[in-house]
Amino acid sequence: MFASIATALLLGCVSACTRKNDGATARASASGTTPAVSSVTDTPAAASNATSAASASTTSASAAASTGADAARVPNELGRIPVVEYHLITDHDALYARERNHFRRDLEEIYARDYRPVTISQILDRKIDLPRGLSPIVFVFDDASPSQFSYIERNGKLEIDPQSGLGIWLDFRKTHPGWSNSAVFCMLPGAAAGHNFFGDKGIDGQKTEWRFPKVRFLHDQGFELCSHTLWHANLGKYSDAVVQEQIARGQLAIDSAVPGYKVRTFALPLGVWPKNRALAKQGSWTDPKKGTVVRYNNEAILEVSGGPTRSPYDPQFNPLSITRIEAIGNDPVRTLDQLDKNGNRYVSDGNPAVVARPAAPTK
Repeated sequence: MFASIATALLLGCVSACTRKNDGATARASASGTTPAVSSVTDTPAAASNATSAASASTTSASAAASTGADAARVPNELGRIPVVEYHLITDHDALYARERNHFRRDLEEIYARDYRPVTISQILDRKIDLPRGLSPIVFVFDDASPSQFSYIERNGKLEIDPQSGLGIWLDFRKTHPGWSNSAVFCMLPGAAAGHNFFGDKGIDGQKTEWRFPKVRFLHDQGFELCSHTLWHANLGKYSDAVVQEQIARGQLAIDSAVPGYKVRTFALPLGVWPKNRALAKQGSWTDPKKGTVVRYNNEAILEVSGGPTRSPYDPQFNPLSITRIEAIGNDPVRTLDQLDKNGNRYVSDGNPAVVARPAAPTK
């Protein structure tokens, strides 16, 4: 399917004259205090979600010096971007669980292959400003479990559990230049078994009062906050009214934790669309007690699978159907192998002003 692109990459690449920020991204129409944490990273606190991901990207681009091998890789900014989906980070591998050391190996392998993290917002805004030869990858953490982000309380102070997904991420970042806090957390604020903003009611040692501070910490460190409904409802089973309540209340909870935060990305629970697909993007819910109307208008919708997603510069890119790779078995490494084999990997040209396109194959 991608033979023509692969052939083109073997023959070389030319930089298009179109600016990367020209025109809007192709989209479907319709339009408490954070507790003291001893392992806070050196990422500056973001002023707003509009700038946090961009600042993280800038940090990544400036810190990640290209090697000779990077510079030799043929740029192709129409190539595919892996969006990797993680759930539990725990002591064993399973369908929806990644063993901690396996997660560490994923990070090492991905870094060694010259991928650097970006957010969905950066893709939407076409701000994938990486040095020449590097490639973007999106890490998405679904369901907001304590295994992803947990605190340990010692002598009245909270520390990020180094064995949680976030603890592993932050530790990895310390020794890997150019690795920014550009990951996406698709959260549940009202699910069972502790899937309630990373822990609730003492489950896995996590206190209810830590929930909102955790969400604020992620925002302050430059991570993107994403909605995943209120309690992981299978939207295909419910009425239009319930679908809108699930999505609206999920986003309302994020706003309660980080007032004014604009949620741009929504992940479909189980990858199931509502019967009225338009409601995944846009809708409203009226609070029966207060009478206030909560509206949502998602700019990106994440599928549960489907393989690496298209580049935002690809004319066929659809932000309302961004495909993902589930971290199961040998994925995402297997998919990275396929991208290299097929020659359809997104590779930056290092020039934020133009889009590097594969050269037309000669006959």
